[in-house]
Amino acid sequence: MITPESQTTAEVPGRYVLIFDSPTSAHPSTLGVAALEDKVPNLLSAAGYGTTEYFPRLGIAVVDSPPEQLDDFSARVAGEHMPARVVPERIYRILAEADDEPTSYADNDEFTWGLQAVQAANSQYTGAGIKVAVLDTGFDTQHPDFAGRSVTTKSFAAGEDAADGHGHGTHCIGTACGPRAVEGGRGYGVASGAEIFAGKVLGSNGSGTDSMILAGIDWALQNECHVISMSLGADVREVHPPYVTAGRRALEQGTLIIAAAGNNAKRASNDPGFVGAPANSPYIMAVGALDSGLQIAPFSARTLPGRGGQVDISGPGVKVYSSWPGAQRYNTISGTSMATPHVAGVAALLAEATGYRARELWAELVQQARRLEQFSVDVGAGLTRSPEPVQEQA
Repeated sequence: MITPESQTTAEVPGRYVLIFDSPTSAHPSTLGVAALEDKVPNLLSAAGYGTTEYFPRLGIAVVDSPPEQLDDFSARVAGEHMPARVVPERIYRILAEADDEPTSYADNDEFTWGLQAVQAANSQYTGAGIKVAVLDTGFDTQHPDFAGRSVTTKSFAAGEDAADGHGHGTHCIGTACGPRAVEGGRGYGVASGAEIFAGKVLGSNGSGTDSMILAGIDWALQNECHVISMSLGADVREVHPPYVTAGRRALEQGTLIIAAAGNNAKRASNDPGFVGAPANSPYIMAVGALDSGLQIAPFSARTLPGRGGQVDISGPGVKVYSSWPGAQRYNTISGTSMATPHVAGVAALLAEATGYRARELWAELVQQARRLEQFSVDVGAGLTRSPEPVQEQA
């Protein structure tokens, strides 16, 4: 569960994100990754930034800075024909929310209702050969259900190792890439054969910053991950520029980023909510949540007008059973956080089945989705579905 403090959207005092390749700039940079790697660190050093975090594959830096120093720096980079967009660094949180909606699908002795709904339970595909990065609160590498699996971990939370001190990350990794068969229990993982990259971009308190999340994305790109799953967000209506650039650069490098749309709707009181950052980037796939009767979850964010404001696709997000750290081993929770790894897992299956990457993979996810016409606006393309079995020729 989330504490009230972790649900407050805030900015990090004195911290700014500098974007060197922004399509919203008057004269966007056309420099490639190699040129940015060489030029940007020199500009930062010359401007007197001693404490910086620079992500060369994204063309984005995060700095400690007083406002007046930023003004000087903006003039300097403009003179170098490298205009930089400057925005405050934000704080993000996990997107999990308990809910007691009635069910029509149901967990059984073999599989969770989510695996049944997305048709992964009996899929011939497992995500073999596909790298899936889940950027969250870390992972319990000692969980017995993942013995023998290929798991790479890294922490971007200062003072914390990659272990999951919260539970949310282990739960999301379980849904995306956990086992389909568990001795004495039910299977719960969509892409059970995928290679797992667990990036800790949210601390044990369930929150993180732009620099942590961008570092995780950069790391996943460095490791050539095909799919990045992010069950996190901030309740802000405006598109946050770093994720426009990060999402676009990821697609250019063959990686699809999938993110939770948000839990800010209160449909019972007619409060529609909206898709928050980073999911509202037009280059990041936004995921809404469905209950086990394929009704939209009452907390799931609603599509709003404007580029990037839409829910793109939906997944099982109410009463989802998956892995959990420590002796507890399993937990059942709800949220667009739980829907997102279902879609990421299906993306891995489709990537294996088709060879598609990035934009083609996005299109295939949309095409494969089961249409839910009564909620077409707020569930996007509909319920994510695994690839159809290969038909044997007579």
